[in-house]
Amino acid sequence: MAEEQGDPRRWRALAVCVAALYITLLDVSIVAVALYSIGRGIGADSAQLQWVVSGYALAFGMVPIIGGRLGDDRGRRLMLLIGIGAFVVFSLGVGLAPSAGWLIAARVLQGLAGGLLNPQVSGLVQQLFPVWERGRAFGLIGTAVGLATATGPVLGGLIIAVGGDTYGWRLCFLINVPIGIAAFVLCLRWLPAPGPRTTAVRRLDLPGAALLALGVFTLLLPAVQYDAAHDPRLLLLVLPALALLVAFVGWERGPARRRGHPLIDLGLFRIRSYSDGVLLALLFFCAYTGTPLVLALFLQEGLGFSPLASGLAASAYALGATVGAPVAGRLVPRIGHRVLVGGLVLFTVGVAAAGLTGALAAGRVSPTAVALLLAGPLLVAGLGGGSVITPNQALSLAEVDARGGSTAGGTLQTSQRIGNAVGAAVITAVFYATAGGSQQQYGHAYGLALAVSVGFALAAFGLSLRGLRHAREA
Repeated sequence: MAEEQGDPRRWRALAVCVAALYITLLDVSIVAVALYSIGRGIGADSAQLQWVVSGYALAFGMVPIIGGRLGDDRGRRLMLLIGIGAFVVFSLGVGLAPSAGWLIAARVLQGLAGGLLNPQVSGLVQQLFPVWERGRAFGLIGTAVGLATATGPVLGGLIIAVGGDTYGWRLCFLINVPIGIAAFVLCLRWLPAPGPRTTAVRRLDLPGAALLALGVFTLLLPAVQYDAAHDPRLLLLVLPALALLVAFVGWERGPARRRGHPLIDLGLFRIRSYSDGVLLALLFFCAYTGTPLVLALFLQEGLGFSPLASGLAASAYALGATVGAPVAGRLVPRIGHRVLVGGLVLFTVGVAAAGLTGALAAGRVSPTAVALLLAGPLLVAGLGGGSVITPNQALSLAEVDARGGSTAGGTLQTSQRIGNAVGAAVITAVFYATAGGSQQQYGHAYGLALAVSVGFALAAFGLSLRGLRHAREA
């Protein structure tokens, strides 16, 4: 049985699923270095360029919970294949876009496909792997998450350098097509076909899905738009967002439960390890995503680095995440929550050291020397960050019934997407509010922005200590 012994094709299947997962997450970060070329290539203005970024992020964040429910009820393999196929088609649409409007529409559809695909992977881990192997499996997923966040600027800079301003940005998205087609074919071959269904397919909770999608959209919109508008009035949108989310919870606890097919089993949040993991993911991703983003702004705007040079300077962060995630995944079954606590310590120390280094060195030594001095702290931060994502996924889902694994994973990923958006908005706002014309002023802005990142990380650290205490008591 899959639950006890594991499916014999599970590692091959997981590797292909992770490849598909990687390209959907890569398209969150790779676009940052392509924006200048996109603007020149199709004449997009600053507002349109912001929506190239925001449209994908908003769509991606809206649908993981809904996609997870569809996977649990209608088959994870089917939903994964639909997600991969749609992502390939819409990536082609982005890469061949003749106008800014076409590009934005294709990016939104691409984000919806990515949001459908992602929760199926964590659900398949619950389905195919025995409990004692899930830490290693989530380690592979954590590696993909860490790599996609940290390597996007590096790969984007390399691709644009090869393709030039005219074709380079298009290649950043067209590269998804051959990878996605290969993943689709291999998933057909290696993922186990669904067995005969013993229960009726539950109807999708459409009112709940609408309330949730609108609530998440309204919550994410001010965060992702703040980078473009810098208008504090956007924060007022948080009030209707909270009202919609409260209405969603009320609907799920009342009419949806009485009808027998709620979108989310709210009983999940009575599992302490799961509810703590969702909150920790929200706090940690506020810090984790904002760190490489503000580094790119510091290096390019403050120190004059090219996109490629900036990406290469950030490679220590990517290397640390690549090494940390699989190692942490292997350690989870043996030492549990202590891996999570240790990862957060490393991440916090690395980010604090990077902020202090940037503040003290910028304007006093050459830009190249600043980048070299940052390499060590960034490596430590990457090691710590990679060592948080994997254990948190494994520990959060450890007590969740595998039959609801995709929905639980989708909820966890939604908290990550909200953390991405909020962290990026807050940390970059602090950076721009304090950045000036000199390298030294940019260094101080970088240090202050990372101080905010440290604050988010310390909040996550406190939560991890509480989880460790409860695990010991249990």
